[in-house]
Amino acid sequence: MAIPPIAPYRLDDVSPRSTPMLDWTLDPARAVLLIHDMQNYFVDVYEDGSEPLATVVPTIAALRDACDAADVPVVLTAQPPNQHPARRGLLTERWGPGIGTEDEARIIAPLAPRPGDINIVKWRYSAFARTDLRSVMSHQGRDQLILTGIYAHIGCLLTAADAFMQDVQVFFVTDGVADFNAAFHGGAVDYVNNTCGIAVSADEVLRALKADG
Repeated sequence: MAIPPIAPYRLDDVSPRSTPMLDWTLDPARAVLLIHDMQNYFVDVYEDGSEPLATVVPTIAALRDACDAADVPVVLTAQPPNQHPARRGLLTERWGPGIGTEDEARIIAPLAPRPGDINIVKWRYSAFARTDLRSVMSHQGRDQLILTGIYAHIGCLLTAADAFMQDVQVFFVTDGVADFNAAFHGGAVDYVNNTCGIAVSADEVLRALKADG
């Protein structure tokens, strides 16, 4: 089954019921910004110009600019097109064959990779599964992850959980992720707050990045 079209929903309708169980402080000297799977294939299931992406995309762009200014590395994940069934595995049973063309695989234009960005080829829900993301972070002395992208309750959530199990502190940007609907979005925020990270607003991240500068 392919990803179905996603009806618009407002970020104001996302209603998490939790507060963080952790008290981490974002430190630009320890952080990496992750832009998770913002590819045409995944974005195109949203109505053009609709919420939540009408807010989420410029929010991620603003975070990226602030990270560039604060010397925070930017990592973009992207799934490859035309994956061999042996590599795609059970994802095919749940989601079908996935990305079929190079155009579908491209990161959307407003967030396209820039010189100096780190690009990670992604194979599973978690950005850490079968990739070198953890070693890339370790090489740069980074152990915090500012997490943005799509979809909140699938890849973003599993990346957050995986990060926690690898001793990486996750800051899950509530208005920098998008999902299938407000309920899934809120549930992802609750899960992160209760088990593996801290849900934060983009404004909180921007303040932390600018305070260091």
